[in-house]
Amino acid sequence: MPLIKVQTSIASPAQSAVEDLLKRLSAGLAKHTSKPESYVMTAFEPGITMTFGGSTDPACYIEIKSVGTLNASQTQAMSQEFCAQVSAALGIPTNRTYIEFADAKGFMWGWNGTTFG
Repeated sequence: MPLIKVQTSIASPAQSAVEDLLKRLSAGLAKHTSKPESYVMTAFEPGITMTFGGSTDPACYIEIKSVGTLNASQTQAMSQEFCAQVSAALGIPTNRTYIEFADAKGFMWGWNGTTFG
């Protein structure tokens, strides 16, 4: 039910580095949303053509979606943590990363042939 998707303009680093980053993001998202990690999905899309501020320097876009309500303190903490993790793993400055947070209604999120609402 929680999802974190990382899209970046850089070429993909080594598979082990990507897997390590995704595992850390998964654990962090479970912690911040108080949801079981067994429901967390992560995705990584490298090599996407992007601009940020009119520049093609390395950039990153992160989507975080969760069923339920995210509050301001949660999103602030996640932004700080996940920007730092992505920057450390990929070398993308935190000021070239956007994060979009989205709450989903349970009936709008499907899994295992049903929905969460």
